[in-house]
Amino acid sequence: MAISIHPSVDNGVKKGSASFAGGTLTCNCASAPVTVKLSSQTAYNHVCGCTKCWKPEGALFSMVAVVPRDKLEVTANGNKLRIVDESAAIQRYACKDCGVHMYGRIENKAHPFYGFDFVHTERSKEQGWSAPEFAAFVSSIIESGEPPAQMGAVRSRLKDLGLEPYDCLSPPLMDAIATHVAKSKGVLRA
Repeated sequence: MAISIHPSVDNGVKKGSASFAGGTLTCNCASAPVTVKLSSQTAYNHVCGCTKCWKPEGALFSMVAVVPRDKLEVTANGNKLRIVDESAAIQRYACKDCGVHMYGRIENKAHPFYGFDFVHTERSKEQGWSAPEFAAFVSSIIESGEPPAQMGAVRSRLKDLGLEPYDCLSPPLMDAIATHVAKSKGVLRA
């Protein structure tokens, strides 16, 4: 039996659509759900093993992507949102009633990812969102209780799905962070 990574990828990674222009994310509340409108396609979609990201029940990994900050709008029941951990770099806004994280926002303008909001596209009924490209912070699932002896099988399953496992972010995102830091220190010109 294959290891279950996340319900959205367990039966294979679905390709996104280049013409997809956004949709609505909805929390898990049966009445008065929080809704968030995204008016663009997402980028850098990936499965994440960190202990901060919201995961559906039973999932080893979350699935998270980014969208430009100005392309995200809370459209209903925003009064139900609360920040999960105000000391975290990513301010994750979750529904107070069902616990689903609706988006994460970075307020520090010096952060390399300032201007992007982090979202969970599986909270949308629309099809066409960008496909997951890699797996980040894979070893962190041990912190959630996954036995260390299972990690070889987990990495193998991720590779079978076409999701290269990293214990950080993907090389292009790590390059983006390093580029931002180098430019802010003046050691790299644009």
